[in-house]
Amino acid sequence: MTETATQIELEKPLPDHTQLPESDGTFVKNFQEHPQSIILTDSIGPVLERLHPDGQYAIGQDSGIYWRQTDPPEQGAVAPDWFYIPNVPPLLDGRYRRSYVLWQEYIRPLIVLELASGDGTEERDKTPISRSPEGKAVKPGKFWIYEQVMRIPYYGIYQIITGELEVYRLVNGYYEQMSPNARGHYEITPLGVELGLWQGSYQNQAQLWLRWWDTDGNLLLTGAERTEVERARADRAEQQAQSAEERARSAQEQAQSAEERAQAAEQRAEMVLQAQRNAISRLLGMGLTIEEVATTLSLTPEEVRQQQPQP
Repeated sequence: MTETATQIELEKPLPDHTQLPESDGTFVKNFQEHPQSIILTDSIGPVLERLHPDGQYAIGQDSGIYWRQTDPPEQGAVAPDWFYIPNVPPLLDGRYRRSYVLWQEYIRPLIVLELASGDGTEERDKTPISRSPEGKAVKPGKFWIYEQVMRIPYYGIYQIITGELEVYRLVNGYYEQMSPNARGHYEITPLGVELGLWQGSYQNQAQLWLRWWDTDGNLLLTGAERTEVERARADRAEQQAQSAEERARSAQEQAQSAEERAQAAEQRAEMVLQAQRNAISRLLGMGLTIEEVATTLSLTPEEVRQQQPQP
């Protein structure tokens, strides 16, 4: 290349997200990745809205992050299964993001999560940029890219087959594997949340899911779960209101015999108890713990145990 050609090449503007490929042609490796990404995004939404009242954040799911220029371009990108970037607009100039370009926006993701279909070897690959003895470029590993180039503060690897979760935190330029807290969760301090595993059913799949909790150990619910909790509370409140109304009416019916009043009271109590049992059954079926159900319905854990469905 001549000196003039080299100068022209150096003066060319760097490509942005509209000029770079948004896919390298690969496909999702398993059926869990899509719903797993959705449950992570859906449940953490209220937290991010509280942290970013201006709406300045972005979440990517199996989307490309360009970290260096290569030929072809997609070889300079990595696509985490889920990641969160604070303090960036969700759209660029009113257009949806095709990818995230580090040399264009500079702000790195706070956390990336990989859903490993295999044994996690690819996700733990620390191979640096190098060339073989024959001069061929060696593909760098994901772990090395996240740690040494992108310097992402938190990196999680979830092995779907074995249900094992590893979380790393960047300390002095290198990843250190974190230890879980007493609840078995990993604290993501900047977000004020914990990351862990939850056994339950979501989108017609009953299995072990990667999920968020708050720092008090309360599961962060999806929109559908929050709706179900509110429904259970409303049903219980309605039954309590009906019971109170019937008690007031009963007090006015002085002519009613003592036996009839006792039967009516028993029926009312059974209605309230049945509504309570139904609410407990629905919430337990969603995967909430006995303690979480007790808090939701203003009961004691022992009351929940006594009224939970028997196997």
